[in-house]
Amino acid sequence: MNTGSLQFSISDHEVAGYRIRVAETGRGRPLVFIHGSGPGASGVSNFRLNAPAFVAAGYRVLLPDLIGYGASSKPEGIDYTLDLFAHTLYEALRAHGIAKATLIGNSLGGGVAIQMALARPDFIDRLILMSPGCVEEREVYFAMPGIAKMVSAFGSPDFSIEDQRRLLTNLVYDPIHVTDALVSERYEVARTQPKDVLARMRTPNLAPRLGELKMPILGFWGLQDEFLPESGARRFLEACADVRFMTFNKVGHWVQVERAQEFNAYSIAFLNE
Repeated sequence: MNTGSLQFSISDHEVAGYRIRVAETGRGRPLVFIHGSGPGASGVSNFRLNAPAFVAAGYRVLLPDLIGYGASSKPEGIDYTLDLFAHTLYEALRAHGIAKATLIGNSLGGGVAIQMALARPDFIDRLILMSPGCVEEREVYFAMPGIAKMVSAFGSPDFSIEDQRRLLTNLVYDPIHVTDALVSERYEVARTQPKDVLARMRTPNLAPRLGELKMPILGFWGLQDEFLPESGARRFLEACADVRFMTFNKVGHWVQVERAQEFNAYSIAFLNE
């Protein structure tokens, strides 16, 4: 696979009867980038603007597709639970030869990273989180305007490429980041996804357990995030022993896209400490 100037090797791992796709590039300490939810999401499309900087800094970048997303299996008729996302990802990474890694998660991917860190702290070096999910009750998230629009549009049998464009535009403060290529790429994936991936998503509120996270944590949040309330950052600041969060004005749900250069620089400095 080629994305920009990077070449990715592709591996498929069988976990509990499901296929989990992992794209990889670079050498060095492993970094696992975990994408969020939403129609058409995948590891490569979510982190295309970030991977080259981390490879240049001497890191091994892994971009998995969560179950239900990208090129991974997309089962129908099941609940998409946080345990399912975390377990299948962990087993795929172990099959890939990863013994310990830094997890970098956005939105649902942040919730998956937190779940993995709570369940298997010895597997985690550090956490980098961008608007991480699973720190509020599910109903709080589904009342947010961005998620409400996403669930409504994707639930329609007539979900179109223009619906895809509108949903991506809701993720950012400045629509300049929503290119025709990105819309087309994600729409092709969205057409293969079952409605269950959103309609039957089940995520717990992990906020009461955040104090159990002892590894260093760096977090980012956009002040104009319409998907997850930026007040969630305070939950980490109040509970965790080694944590810092940055909030950006005129930024939506995708800090790593809208402020890619700053995100990359701050994250690499954190990793190099």
